[in-house]
Amino acid sequence: MSDVIDQIDRALVMVAGVVDGISGDQLGLPSLCAGWDVRAELNHLVGGMRIFAAELEGTDPGGRHEDDWLGGDPQAAFAAAAGLDRAAWHRPGVLEKEVRLGFGVLPGPMAALVHLTELLAHGADLAVATGQEELVDQDACRGLLAVMRGMDFSAFRRPGMFGPERLAPDGAEPHRELLAFLGRDLGATAQ
Repeated sequence: MSDVIDQIDRALVMVAGVVDGISGDQLGLPSLCAGWDVRAELNHLVGGMRIFAAELEGTDPGGRHEDDWLGGDPQAAFAAAAGLDRAAWHRPGVLEKEVRLGFGVLPGPMAALVHLTELLAHGADLAVATGQEELVDQDACRGLLAVMRGMDFSAFRRPGMFGPERLAPDGAEPHRELLAFLGRDLGATAQ
């Protein structure tokens, strides 16, 4: 399971590339997460990273998930959160501890998988919304989708988490298949 840390590192690099390419005028674009725009989804991602890192470090995250984590510089906010996140996941024994999340306590390996899912799903969402799909790590999305299809994912299909699986368009790239599996509506987005 220690390779999940390497996968988190890889996902952080991918998402950083997407975030760096988001212009100020794209922050108001709709995201694939119903009711959110690009800024709201990026804020959710950055807040989640800060909260995850604080939980792993045993510190106070400095805010609640719905607070404004981006301020006036979304790229700098993401970079700071990514640094904290990466350091927290590289702590010795991190996968041996239990991690308290908003929906319950999970063993370290499952919490790492949840976090990897957040990174890849929101990173792919942001890439689709801002026209940067070429930056998505297709191998990482394919691998995560295979893991999810091999487990009982029904506990995560509830309001505020993931919706019912949708059909991906024929010939869809792995990131689009992953997003459809997680309940994203890809019908309004271009391939």
